[in-house]
Amino acid sequence: MRIPHSLVTVLRVGVSAGLLALLLIISRDELSALNLDSKRAAAAWLVAGSLAIAAAFVTASARWWQVADTLDVKVSGRSMLSIYLAAQFVGNFLPTTIGGDVLRVNRLGRLCGSEANAFATVIIERLTGWVVLPLLTVAALASQPSLLTHSGGQIAGGLALGTLAVLAFIVWIAEHPRGLGRLAGGSRIRDALGAVHTGLSVYRRHPRAARRLLGVGIAYQVLLVAATALIGAAIGADPGLRAWLAFAPMVLIVQLMPFTIGGLGVREGALVLFLDAHGVNEGEAVLLGLLLYALTLLVSLAGAPTLALGGRRRRDKVPAEVPLGP
Repeated sequence: MRIPHSLVTVLRVGVSAGLLALLLIISRDELSALNLDSKRAAAAWLVAGSLAIAAAFVTASARWWQVADTLDVKVSGRSMLSIYLAAQFVGNFLPTTIGGDVLRVNRLGRLCGSEANAFATVIIERLTGWVVLPLLTVAALASQPSLLTHSGGQIAGGLALGTLAVLAFIVWIAEHPRGLGRLAGGSRIRDALGAVHTGLSVYRRHPRAARRLLGVGIAYQVLLVAATALIGAAIGADPGLRAWLAFAPMVLIVQLMPFTIGGLGVREGALVLFLDAHGVNEGEAVLLGLLLYALTLLVSLAGAPTLALGGRRRRDKVPAEVPLGP
């Protein structure tokens, strides 16, 4: 039995509303007692956080362009940025977790002439983020083991290691000749999965390109962690640099869970769990999550014009297929 999409949306809104209501009730005393020393300084920190989010979006589009270039999907960096910003607008303003990626595949596929190759660039670009986030957490926890003395740190460590284990299995299946390598040809889905396999094989044969991609991926995720820390500074939440590096990446992972809208409720709950033992009270953690979401929405508005106008641009001639890799 297929559940109607409208019902799924209603359920997700209900879960987000319920989680937020619970968190607001629990933290109402801390929220009412919150007193900013300087509203001007807080505004400056929030502006800095917004700029960090904007820089992260540009870096992410550069990461995607780098994947496309390595796989011989030739599209200009300006076009990639335009598509990426439109996808961010769709992903952050519409009640879906994959709508932005669908738009990226669709528009890039029209430009390069192959939806399968476009799909491969999006999947590999996404996988980079899933590699970097848990690695940042593991590195921060290893550099400061005291972060593991409370339940939040232990959960973050377990989640990071579990993510890496699942990711390693997925990449192995995708890259192995007996995995997705057997699916090339026969249908659009098989072509797309086969393109992912071929693209990962390109990176296995060119480790220097993989290292460059990992470097850009680290820069992108560090910018998002920095944005979280800057927003935290606006409300006086400062658990320390290593705590931010340990816990902000795990917040970015858990907020992608598909049973809420935009991670609302889950993100704020994760911040409460992870930061409670580091001088950040429940009210500050909840407010931090809401501000992070609000500023992400604000920056995502830059994608509205490209969403409206980008679909009208078409190339006169496109190749029937673009080979992946040299």
